Amino acid sequence: MMISNLAKAILVMVCLSGTAFGAHPLITDDTGTNGKGKFQVELTGEYAYDKEKTDGITVKEKGYEAGLAVSAGLLDTLDIICGIPYQWNRTEEDGAIASDEDGVSDIELELKWRFFEQNGLSFALKPGLAFPSGDEEKGLGTGRVCYGATFIATKEIDPFTFYMNLGYTHNEYKFEEDKDSNEKNIWHISFAGTYQVLDKLQVVANIGIERNPDKESGTDPSFALIGMIYSITPDLDVDLGFKAGLSDTEADTTLMTGLTMRF
Repeated sequence: MMISNLAKAILVMVCLSGTAFGAHPLITDDTGTNGKGKFQVELTGEYAYDKEKTDGITVKEKGYEAGLAVSAGLLDTLDIICGIPYQWNRTEEDGAIASDEDGVSDIELELKWRFFEQNGLSFALKPGLAFPSGDEEKGLGTGRVCYGATFIATKEIDPFTFYMNLGYTHNEYKFEEDKDSNEKNIWHISFAGTYQVLDKLQVVANIGIERNPDKESGTDPSFALIGMIYSITPDLDVDLGFKAGLSDTEADTTLMTGLTMRF
């Protein structure tokens, strides 16, 4: 089954960055880790909408994703992260439903290792695997194990914090038609920043671009995001974000929300 454009974008983001982000709703991860013996649970939800006109046909795509991510501190500077995403993708062509699929997507397992930290500057490496738990016939997975790694940099300049990610993902596909139409090697570059407005409130911003997995497209998906994070307690955050596509190959709009618990 050929994977839709919106499903491709979601799958690339899942394989590349995992369901767990350093500070949801940011796409760009940070170098922070839980600490040895400590845990974090993230519950996230996203709604994406895209509308395009191709060959005289109006195509509307809607995608929902609910994510559960659990991370545990193996060492003070090393976390292990497991993410389970559930997706629903719907495509309409001139008002008629062309596809309507939902289910668990590919499950991710990652490590985050912060290997340098000095004077507010820190670096981390985040390798990971995506396992073929999603139904590739529904476009919810690739049908093969995928792997990747992200280099993460964080710089703190109170009350601001800045982040950079350089990522690489290698995707494999079960179906020949997906192998023929999709790139296997995907790069990603993104930058983000947070500003501590109040003791419990941060505003966040994010921009990024990645290689388009669609071989027939010459435009890479790019985005801009704004949002906020409110700390109900030091160990409980809620967040809200809005992501807009800066290119035709990115979803037009995405609404994001999440709940993060640490213990």
